[in-house]
Amino acid sequence: MPMVDSASTAAFTLVVAGTSLLALAARRFRVRDELPTLDGWALAGRQFGTVLTWFLLGGTIYTAYTYAAVPGLVYGVGALGFFALAYTVIVYPLAFVLLPRLWRVAKDNGHTTVADYVRTRYDSPLLALAVALTGILATMPYIALQLLGIRAVLLAGGLYPDGIAGDLTLVAVFAVLAGATYRSGLRAPAVISLAKGILVATTVVGIVVLVLDRLGGPQAVFRKAEDAITARGGPETSLTLSPSLYAAYATLALGSALALLMYPHVLTASFAASSGDRLRKAIIGLPAWTAVLGLFALLGVAALAAGVHARPGNAEAAVPLMVRELASPAAAGLVFGALAVGALVPAAVMSVGAATLFVRNVYVEYFHPSATPKHQAQVARAVSLVAKFGALAFAFGLPDQDAINLQLLGGVWILQTFPTVALGLFTRWPHRGALLAGWLVGMVAGTVLVASGGFSSVVSFAGVHVYVALAALVLNLAVAAALTPALDRLGVAREVGSGTATGAVTP
Repeated sequence: MPMVDSASTAAFTLVVAGTSLLALAARRFRVRDELPTLDGWALAGRQFGTVLTWFLLGGTIYTAYTYAAVPGLVYGVGALGFFALAYTVIVYPLAFVLLPRLWRVAKDNGHTTVADYVRTRYDSPLLALAVALTGILATMPYIALQLLGIRAVLLAGGLYPDGIAGDLTLVAVFAVLAGATYRSGLRAPAVISLAKGILVATTVVGIVVLVLDRLGGPQAVFRKAEDAITARGGPETSLTLSPSLYAAYATLALGSALALLMYPHVLTASFAASSGDRLRKAIIGLPAWTAVLGLFALLGVAALAAGVHARPGNAEAAVPLMVRELASPAAAGLVFGALAVGALVPAAVMSVGAATLFVRNVYVEYFHPSATPKHQAQVARAVSLVAKFGALAFAFGLPDQDAINLQLLGGVWILQTFPTVALGLFTRWPHRGALLAGWLVGMVAGTVLVASGGFSSVVSFAGVHVYVALAALVLNLAVAAALTPALDRLGVAREVGSGTATGAVTP
């Protein structure tokens, strides 16, 4: 454990404390005389304009662990790590088509969650429950991963005290977020997202300029990095992509893009926009966040060039170690503070999304159908606290690798909801029973493939490496496509919901 530097600690504390004050002040942005409702707490009354939606979506999609894991993956395996850039390029045209249309359907029918939409669209409480529970299961380890991302960065940067003191510091930071979200709902992470965008963009640009200057410029960085990763050995570790990894790269990018759109935190942030047109404008600007992510990936290359030595299995520490070595203590503290703030936004939105799914599609549907809007908001607040502190217990009580494995499973699981959500926006052809069966097959097959493969994100079919989640999705779609005509021939009833809850609605 490296010695804690006072200048780094002061800079880090200043950034986190300032952001925490912003979060606590978020309640002042509440509309006066607004009645406490779940819609008001979880979606801020659907009042966010283009700029705030852009900051919130970007701050939600790009997590602290992303900013540590992507350069760590580049540092560890080379070119394959850049798939994250490809998938964030693929995802935005898909988001531009799907999210505003889904926003319009949700707005017109008073839906707070995506499972509300599924419930009405297919007239199927069971299918809605499957979507809701999948979203909750996929989100919980993701929240824990934000904590692990902060801890990994701070440990590498020498800002995490030994023993219980370090854990209590992390709990204190998270407790402020929990309190702010409990009081203000989605408004708290929306306000923090403004600070996150500015902090992350400015710090990464500054660090890239510093690193390139110290290491002799871009050409020298890539030359040294290639030499370093070649010396490490292995046919699949290179700064140029091996032909054997083409399929893995492509399927990881495509599958990750499809899965991202189904996560509750992304849909919650999207539903909070004040109009479909403003949501579209925000999505058009989101590639700017990908440019920032590209700079973080470049830092992974720079860590190789700088000769940073991260422990095996701890590649995400490579960039923080490099920053600590090359930057001044105060500058390093600012960088680590920005990364910590980067975790607060997605963690808060994830807890709001999971709590809202539970209240609307489990608690109200099966336990308290007559719950008033005020009661629903109260229960959602309590559940969001449970989600956050459950994530804390998970992060402290289990090995880091378990959280990573569960988050990998979460990506496989959430992708299995894509056919139900996306197809329903454009066609009435799939049968609700076939979609439910396809979801079940995809969930089971994906889980088995991941577990049997040693929790690897790729699986080999006839020597071709593909992303597990996408392979499970293909099975999911095949089952749904095969069962739909069969169930129709058997006369099994389809949905009987109103026509307004379909993709026929024009956004």
